[in-house]
Amino acid sequence: VKIVDVNGNVLPPGQEGDIGVQVLPNRPFGLFAHYIDNPTKTASTLRGNFYITGDRGYVDEDGYFWFVARADDIILSSGYRIGPFEVESALVEHPAVVEAAVVSSPDPTRGEVVKAFIVLAPDYMSHDQEKLKKEIQEHVKKTTAPYKYPRKV
Repeated sequence: VKIVDVNGNVLPPGQEGDIGVQVLPNRPFGLFAHYIDNPTKTASTLRGNFYITGDRGYVDEDGYFWFVARADDIILSSGYRIGPFEVESALVEHPAVVEAAVVSSPDPTRGEVVKAFIVLAPDYMSHDQEKLKKEIQEHVKKTTAPYKYPRKV
C-alpha cells in the first residue's frame, strides 16, 4: 500500500494523495481484478502499478498511514481540500456535540463550504444557540486548520 499522485507516482511522507494497492507485477490474492463488462470503470481504478481504493490519505515519517476521506467526499472550498471525517471528529470532541455529520454546501464565493449537522447533548439544548454555534466553530478552528470549520451549522 502506498500514497500516490495523479500519475501513480509514490508520494513522500506528509503529502496527501490517493491510497493505492500495488497490483503490478503481482496482484495480491483476493484483490478485485476488474468490473464485469465495464472496461472504462476498471481503467479508472488503475493508475500505473496501483489499484486506487477511492480513499485519500498520507503516510507519516514513521510509516503509519492516515486516512483523510473518501476521494468522492472531499469538500473543495476556496481551493482547500477538506475531508468531512476530520471535521466530524473535531466536532464530536466538543462536549455539546453527541453526533455530527458534515457535507458540502454550495457557496457563491468559495464554491463549497462545510455544513455541519449536529445532535446536541441534552445539557446544551437550552443554551443560546447562536453563542453555542460560534463556540463550536471556534473549537473546530483550534482543533483542525482554521479554514476547515463549518461555516453553516
